[in-house]
Amino acid sequence: MTTSALFSQYLQPITAPQIANATVFSSKILSPLCNSMSTCSFDKPMEGNNKNDNKNNKKSTPRYPRKRSYGTSRKSVLKKTFNQEQVIFTAPISDDPVVAIIGGGMSGLICALNLEKRGVRSTVFDTGIHGLGGRMGTRIIDPQPLMFDHAAQFFTVTDPLFAELVNKWLDRGLAREWKGTVGNLERGQFFPFPSSPPRYIGTNGMRPLADSILSQTNMVNVVRPCWISKVEPYNGLWHLNENGKPCGKFDAIVIAHNGKCANRLLGTSGLPLIGRQMKRLELSSVWALLAAFEDPLPIPGNVEGAFVKKSDSVSWIANNTKKLLNSENGPHCWSIFSTASFGKRNKVPQENIPTATAEKVKASMLEGVETALGLTAGSLQKPFYTRVQLWGAALPTNTPGVPCIFDPQGRAGICGDWLMGSSLEAAALSGISLANHFFRVQRVFIWLCCRLPITFKVVELVKMSLLLVYMMNFNHLMDMILASFQD
Repeated sequence: MTTSALFSQYLQPITAPQIANATVFSSKILSPLCNSMSTCSFDKPMEGNNKNDNKNNKKSTPRYPRKRSYGTSRKSVLKKTFNQEQVIFTAPISDDPVVAIIGGGMSGLICALNLEKRGVRSTVFDTGIHGLGGRMGTRIIDPQPLMFDHAAQFFTVTDPLFAELVNKWLDRGLAREWKGTVGNLERGQFFPFPSSPPRYIGTNGMRPLADSILSQTNMVNVVRPCWISKVEPYNGLWHLNENGKPCGKFDAIVIAHNGKCANRLLGTSGLPLIGRQMKRLELSSVWALLAAFEDPLPIPGNVEGAFVKKSDSVSWIANNTKKLLNSENGPHCWSIFSTASFGKRNKVPQENIPTATAEKVKASMLEGVETALGLTAGSLQKPFYTRVQLWGAALPTNTPGVPCIFDPQGRAGICGDWLMGSSLEAAALSGISLANHFFRVQRVFIWLCCRLPITFKVVELVKMSLLLVYMMNFNHLMDMILASFQD
């Protein structure tokens, strides 16, 4: 296995059909972005030139039709998103820009870190009550204490840029190689994986890794818990608010999260291009069950993590006591993840999980563990502590295969692991990519629009070509273009 995962069941490499679908998806991303350079509205029916076109229609249309009001359902937000006008900022960006980053997961934090390296200030808005990190979550329950990694379980490294960050974690003792036994578990039989690329974990869980990213920054402001409910362009700046409460004015915005909250945010933002791409994202839901047992579970071998096979409800189990504390003594803390199909069948609003649903999910997943261990019905010991959490937008089932998406007209970008796969490495590389290109591309467009003595349509064509270059991430070609402008 060569791919790290935020949720462990998605460690398998992308298959050929997925790659083919991603290629088609990517081409759809590029096309509307490029065509939008001279367009302000979308998906409007073309009007015929014949004034009598509608005379033969059976149903008459009122002269002043009632304007439909849109609610907050996915369907209504989707329709509204597609028909909103594109924001176009024409004035040059300020000499001391400030960027709003909505989402404090791995990609958002890394984007903020790399913006600071370029001398750009930013504010990270995150909904986390317990801390930053998103799915880099570690939950500690006092007074025992009990410790669980309840989202990202481990990660691998393949890219040199991500390796730089991981090496810093290793040097500071924040991360270490996970040498525990991992394999497949099927009805009481365990099949360990052969040698594979090193797996890494947070020494004290995943959350301290997230906290360390911004620990030495002085140009990044963090606001949490904060639910940004609206982004609105006005007088050349983005105005953010939380349920009517102003949260500041910014030169550019980064959407570093996904799911229904991001869709609703983009539904009235004036960014239909980015809204389209986000709407194409398909996400699966995953339940996480945290369970602590007094005695060890009867799992064969010195197993610390296992992918569960032929189970309808459980896909992954991990012993946090062994993994994080390297201890054989109790209590024994297990992180248990559901299958995507189970998550879909039992999906509810994750902010307000009904008690009945929580009990049903807990019972079903414990039965799944029992079956995976090859135990008879009702013989699994009862955990003395349990907690369920639903990750409603846990894993992408499709991906565009590009590191980031940027709308230069609206000074807005998207970053996240879902753009290139589901892994901590993908999230980090996406944040790095967006930070590195955000203002380079913007300056190129400003230079073209202000200085080139050519017609507007040719400028649009050049902008279109540059956006294609940007989306394909041809860094060396971008550097050549910028260097030629400076000469």
